Parts: sequence; C-alpha cells; structure tokens
Amino acid sequence: MEIDHVESLPVAIPLEEPVSFSNRTLTYRDHAITYVRTESGLEGVGYSLGYEGAELIAEAVESLLEPMLVGEDPRDTERLWREMYDGTVQIGRSGLLLRAISTVDIALWDIKAKAAEQPLYKLLGGHADAVPAYASGGYYRDEKGHEGLRDELRRYADEGHDVVKMKVGRRSVSEETARVAAARDEIGDDRTLLLDANGVWSTATEAIRACRAFEPYDPYFIEEPVMIDSVETMATVNDAIPYPVATGELEGPRYDFERLYSDGAADVLQPDATVCGGITEWLKIAHHAAALDVPIAPHYNWNLHASLVGAIENALWVEYFYRDMDVKVFDDIVEEPLQPDDSGVIPLPDEPGHGVRLDETAIEQFRTDD
Repeated sequence: MEIDHVESLPVAIPLEEPVSFSNRTLTYRDHAITYVRTESGLEGVGYSLGYEGAELIAEAVESLLEPMLVGEDPRDTERLWREMYDGTVQIGRSGLLLRAISTVDIALWDIKAKAAEQPLYKLLGGHADAVPAYASGGYYRDEKGHEGLRDELRRYADEGHDVVKMKVGRRSVSEETARVAAARDEIGDDRTLLLDANGVWSTATEAIRACRAFEPYDPYFIEEPVMIDSVETMATVNDAIPYPVATGELEGPRYDFERLYSDGAADVLQPDATVCGGITEWLKIAHHAAALDVPIAPHYNWNLHASLVGAIENALWVEYFYRDMDVKVFDDIVEEPLQPDDSGVIPLPDEPGHGVRLDETAIEQFRTDD
C-alpha cells in the first residue's frame, strides 16, 4: 500500500453571533482539513482547529509534508511521524507545523483502521464501547447574565450530563465568584463542576486569589489559570489550591507533557490529538500518564477523541459542545456527528476507521482557498 496524494484545505464556519472567553472574542471557527489517499483507493481524513491560521496549516501540509509521504506505506505511522517531526524540527516542534503533522497522522490512522477493517478504538485497544462526555459551555455573550448561565447549565443537566464546564476570568474576581456560585446552585451538589480560565491571570498571586475564591463551590479542576508557557507559575498555583490544575489543549508533543507533570504544573492532562502531533503522539502521552496514574481529559474534537478515550484506561471524559450553543461548529461539516445519549454517554462508531466522515458539499461551502 502506498500513499498517492495528500491534499489539505482550510474552512471557516461563521458563528451566528460573537462569543467570548476570558481573553478573546470569536466570530468564526476555522479548521484545516487533510486528506491522505492511497493508490488502492483508501482515503483517510484528519483535521485541526486553525485559530485563524487554517490556511497556513494547510499550506504546510502540502508544501512541506506531502513530499515526505508520497510513495510511503500509510500504515507505518511510527516511522512517518518521526520523519515528519524530525524533517521540520528546525522550524517546527510545536504550533502550526505540529498541527499540520497532526492532521496527516490522524488521516494515516484512519487509513490504517480502514485497511484492518476495524473501528479505530478497537484497533488501539478497545477499553470501552461508550465514553462519558461532559457538557462544555458557560461562555460570555453581551446579553447573557446569571440567568442565561443558569438556563444553559440547566439544559446540560436535563440532557443527562453529570459533569459541566464553564468559562471564568473575563470579569472581576467578585463577579466571577458570583457566576460560579450561581452555577453550583443551579446544578446542585451532586454534579461535577469544571472551570476554564484560558490562561487569563498573569501572575500566580492573581490566579491563586481567584481560585481560592471559587473553592467554596467545589470545582473539580481549574483549566489553564495562567498562560501555558508559564510552567513554574502554573506549578505554584497547582500547589497552592486544594483542587487540581488541568492543562494541555495547546501543548505540543510528549516532551511538553512530561515537563508539565514532572514540574508539578498540572494533575489532569488534556492532550488534543489535532494539536500535539496526532494519534501517534496522543497515545504516547496517554500511556505515559497511565504509568503515573495521571488522568486524561482531552480537549474538544469529540468526534475523534471519543474513540481515543475508548482505547485507554486512564481517561475521565470527552469534552462535548452542543451545536445550538454556537460555540464549536465543526459538526456543520460532519455527516453524522457523534452525540451523547440521555445519560451523557457517547456510543463509539463501529465502522472501520475513526468514523469521522465529512460532508463534501458543506466543505465546499465553507472553504476559504478558492
């Protein structure tokens, strides 16, 4: 089996209205989509959130990575990952180029599972046939006050979720504490509340002050209290509060995650296969964490991450966004998006490959390189 062609393209899907988290406002979501095709007719697809750089990611795939891949066996994922990573290491290692590698590697595993005629999660180990999902939301909108937040979280509870996540950090500590108090009051004491600050606080002192103010409302973790590169600062926060720091959605390969944990910066790791180097690297991170009894809670991309969570023993949940909340909109180009059932659990796809089939008509509607 040989790779015949690699194609990558950007799409941008507009939001109905702007949405904000602690330090940024978004009006659309862009993704880079990569297809790897073989001479025998098999096709794999991979993708990554672009953060306004999807066109650059797609260009990196076609200009830098495709020449390394044509003529190679797509099932040689270990070797090809190393060749892509080492072949771009002087200008890569993380960020845009690692996202490009991620899209290719995900597509390679899609082909690999299709060639084996197995669902991806079975090929990778088959730990579970369904995985728990938490409802992620609690973003900021201009007209959305405490009652709007309560309505949103009540909807997630009504959908069957025992775990919900909300954004914090855009407003003052007292205002944020009131939001967290309202959230806890709405979901009750028996559900799990997660918080996400998106790196908003610039010092350990600021972060610790806020996190301690949230403590009476029993958060399970605080995600990215400070910027991800401030590992020592994050470790200080993690050591100073009684609930764990979680991070990893923007981290690179295994080496970054090893440092995060060994330096005490996080007790819950959140690798994203579309960011950290693809499925090949995600598995290394997850299995290393398992050896240390560290839980994994991957970021976003439930259509893909559900299968990965179903393949390992140390995962907590998959992150899920309801489309009508108009925050994550990738499902607009997925033919059959995964959805949780009425108990907040996502059944895994049983078709060969990772099961994420894209709607070509929708892709043509949203692509930005025409």
